[in-house]
Amino acid sequence: MRIIAGTHRGRRLVTPKGLDTRPTGDRVREAAFNLIGPVDGASVVDLFAGSGAMGLEALSRGAGRVVFVESDRAAVRAIEQNLDRLRLRGAVLHQDASRALQAEAQAGRRYDLVLVDPPYEMYPDLQPALARTLPRVLADGGLLVVETDARVEPELPFELRTSRRYGRARLTLFDQPSRSSGAADAAAAEGTV
Repeated sequence: MRIIAGTHRGRRLVTPKGLDTRPTGDRVREAAFNLIGPVDGASVVDLFAGSGAMGLEALSRGAGRVVFVESDRAAVRAIEQNLDRLRLRGAVLHQDASRALQAEAQAGRRYDLVLVDPPYEMYPDLQPALARTLPRVLADGGLLVVETDARVEPELPFELRTSRRYGRARLTLFDQPSRSSGAADAAAAEGTV
């Protein structure tokens, strides 16, 4: 696995040994960032981070801050090694993604880009908790990217931007409408602007 683009393009990534993690392949990662667009200065949280490939890609492309959340000890070590090798800075939380999301929501932290890539078989059980918590951590105007098995179509309380299949994977992007633009749109519709 390599970084696809940005300041660290072509650099190899350390991946955890064993079958406990499924790194997002280069092709799917490239497709995701083509759909995401520029991330300059963005605040990003990479949930179920695995090797950290998605968050590292965001840092290479100019993201301002990335928080990696991963519960597997070997994967956390891989993320830390990748950050060190690439001389990038990011926060690594060694904990369950649902608990980390809850803590981030309670602390009032919000992110411009939220990356969610759990083990495919876990997603259906996780979706209700994600639907409750993600709206409190995704910033106004923010973007949510969910990777699932190609047969699964996530349903979350956001505006669907697109959902596309790439082999065994599905990428689904959701937008969090900006509250200020929503208020402006409502006022314009009422003729008060």
